[in-house]
Amino acid sequence: MATIKEAVKLIKNARYAVAFTGAGISVESGIAPFTGAGGLWNRYDPKFIEINFFETHPKESWEEMKKIFFTNMDEADPNAAHKVLAKLEQKGLLKGVITQNIDGLHQKAGSKNVQEFHGTIKTLSCLSCGRKYNLEDVNLDNVPPLCFCGGVLKPDFVFYGEGIPVKAYQNSLEMAQNADVMVIVGTAGQVMPACSLPLTAKQFGAQIIEVNPQASAFTGSITDLYYPMKATEFFIELDKEMKL
Repeated sequence: MATIKEAVKLIKNARYAVAFTGAGISVESGIAPFTGAGGLWNRYDPKFIEINFFETHPKESWEEMKKIFFTNMDEADPNAAHKVLAKLEQKGLLKGVITQNIDGLHQKAGSKNVQEFHGTIKTLSCLSCGRKYNLEDVNLDNVPPLCFCGGVLKPDFVFYGEGIPVKAYQNSLEMAQNADVMVIVGTAGQVMPACSLPLTAKQFGAQIIEVNPQASAFTGSITDLYYPMKATEFFIELDKEMKL
């Protein structure tokens, strides 16, 4: 295994370091991943977040979402990994985070430049008029929640059958192309088009640091420094070593 000192050196000497995070970084905050051991899709049929199903069965879809996402994800707290990434950004050592997660924990930890590649549960939009609402302003006691215009509200994360938000996609791609160091945390590298971003970073000359207890699609191909550790373990060690 690479030493923490090697990661410290790469990050300190980087001109444009970015982080790319997946479900693994939030597991230690009590949020289950979608795939793999303990994954949500091992227990639930993901059809309830297919856009066609949602549009025709909004009540059923919302009942499942409320049970799976809105009972724990919106109340979860950031862990040490989220907090150290925020600290790295505050110290000017990290340009920002590209995340596949929809939980908002990077922002809760203090990160400012967060590209939410798959959207967020923190806001909802009306399918009829497009009006946007903050989650805390919406009553989920009765579902589906409705807009003032009577239209159904949909969470602003990417459902199956929907495209990636254009701005998030463009910003993420630009960050990947500019990166000379990319820190990949807690992603298996199997979901397209998100998993193409580290490949793009490598193509444009970035050094890749990877933190993941299990090897991913990136480990044997583009990763330069691999740490088979939990995200919190790695970032606590990094924090100590960098004296942030």
